[in-house]
Amino acid sequence: MSELEQEPAAAATIFGGRVDAARRFTEALAEHGEERGLIGPLELPRLWSRHVLNSAIAAPLFSGRVGDVGSGAGLPGLVLAIARPDVRWVLIEPMERRVAWLREQVESLELDNVEVVRGRAEDWKEGPVLDAVTARAVSALRTLIPLTAPLVRDGGELILLKGAGAPGEIGAAEKQIRKFKLTNTRVELLGEGVLEEPTRVVRATVRA
Repeated sequence: MSELEQEPAAAATIFGGRVDAARRFTEALAEHGEERGLIGPLELPRLWSRHVLNSAIAAPLFSGRVGDVGSGAGLPGLVLAIARPDVRWVLIEPMERRVAWLREQVESLELDNVEVVRGRAEDWKEGPVLDAVTARAVSALRTLIPLTAPLVRDGGELILLKGAGAPGEIGAAEKQIRKFKLTNTRVELLGEGVLEEPTRVVRATVRA
């Protein structure tokens, strides 16, 4: 069995005083993630760098009340909630076993800034009220925009964690970008010089 990656030095920089909670979450995910279908069997040697820190580096971009669509194992939502206790997080996840995991972690880590909602983004009942919505590894941008933009208030933001193909995804999503009135859609690189592999985010402002 592969071993959990050693904690990179960047973890203490990124999480600051919250690094102990980040360690507890990462260790829990390493111990139970594969058996519970949350992460693949090859992820342990890169769990910190590829998943936890890749998510956490985006923490400074958020404020207010933020949704994480398809939260899954808690990447990025739980990681961001650890890093930013001053932001209110709504983790939206349809699968019952993943919802159970998220709720267990919220309780174990004593996160009082997290609400876990079982359901799909398209069943969201509150309307466009969130200050921002994020997602990671859920689907292509052209599919993701119709799921996420309707949850965001006028002037709020989509902040979506993406891979190296992000610029191409923006090109392929031009129709959805126009339909959902997104402005200033762009790719930003986060963590250059801090992380081994910088995180790419697609950011866009939502207009009603």
